[in-house]
Amino acid sequence: MLEAKRLTVRYGEKTVLKDLSLQVREGEWWTVVGPNGAGKSTLAGALGKSVSYEGTVTLEGKDIREIPQQEYARKVGVLSQNHSAVYGFTVEEVVSLGRYARYTGFLRKGDPDGAEKIDGALKLTGLADMRKRNMLTLSGGECQRVFLAQVLCQDPEILILDEPANHLDLPFQQELFSLIGEWLKAPGRAVITVMHDLSLARKYGTHALLLNKGQCAGQGKASEVLTPEALQDVYDMDVYGWMRELLETWK
Repeated sequence: MLEAKRLTVRYGEKTVLKDLSLQVREGEWWTVVGPNGAGKSTLAGALGKSVSYEGTVTLEGKDIREIPQQEYARKVGVLSQNHSAVYGFTVEEVVSLGRYARYTGFLRKGDPDGAEKIDGALKLTGLADMRKRNMLTLSGGECQRVFLAQVLCQDPEILILDEPANHLDLPFQQELFSLIGEWLKAPGRAVITVMHDLSLARKYGTHALLLNKGQCAGQGKASEVLTPEALQDVYDMDVYGWMRELLETWK
């Protein structure tokens, strides 16, 4: 579905990602993990066409640089950490912006499924009763759910989610990742999720990409990549030991 070959990103003289290759296939849920500054969000930006890069990224065999943005948005939905200002808009209005990719023609017609998709996204994210609320009245977690609903409303085939659990309390984190898992069951879909929480990455991801200082420190099945030894090397600490110590406090 989506493939990167020898992907390199530079900001001035600083190389943020170096020579990274990745192939995402149908039905896979890739979790991208690593320390701060490892290049996780930069990778999400490159795959989402918002960050310039060297190398190639292809969608179904076609270079994404050659795919118009609106057409790309019909295939790939991106949830970034930085959201555009939406002051004065209601929840429903912000979510409905996700249907832009489905509009055709100068008058932006041709989206007969729009209302149904908007309603579905609002219900999936627990926002149906808040659809008329002004965005300025929402908490950080509620805003995060609105922007997730906007991405789901696009009805894409691939989701690229950069820290989707930001600002979400535990019940909504659990609900969110269960939702994504259900969404992924439909044919022709895949997910790429940038995250810091290694427990969530191990539980939900079918595959993992472990980054360190802009380079791949391991990739493949999550159970084979996120091992105590690999995490020790990347994080320079006993990650598993620390997690066990935290669990002990609940006994």
